[in-house]
Amino acid sequence: MATEVGKAQKAGPVGDTIFGQILRKEIPCEFIHEDDKCVAFHDISPQAPTHFLVIPRKPITMLSDVEDVDEDLLGHLMLVGSRVAKKLGLDNGYRVVINNGKDGAQSSFLLYSRMLYAINGLMMTENKILQTKRSPIFY
Repeated sequence: MATEVGKAQKAGPVGDTIFGQILRKEIPCEFIHEDDKCVAFHDISPQAPTHFLVIPRKPITMLSDVEDVDEDLLGHLMLVGSRVAKKLGLDNGYRVVINNGKDGAQSSFLLYSRMLYAINGLMMTENKILQTKRSPIFY
């Protein structure tokens, strides 16, 4: 299986994404949260004991492409992430990740936030350090 960084280096902001198909309900998915601005659902390839995504209905390619008009939407995504984390009992903390661009390991070109719950500080069953062109990142 390719790493997230490897996928990102091959990805490009063209065509439809799996998230567009999920939003249009072309791919079955059980939403943890759904409203007129976003949806949240468990990741199909979790990288932590609890791993869910919050994605906006508005197609935004990446964080560096947001505009002033998106300010309320970005705040809403964080608020929804926090509420879903609370609903799932993630009281001891969690990690919020937004990958931006190829060097930021963005492998699907639709803005989304990952919410990962750590147990005893470990994000996965084994710690992995992924190398990027600039520096290693904990993932």
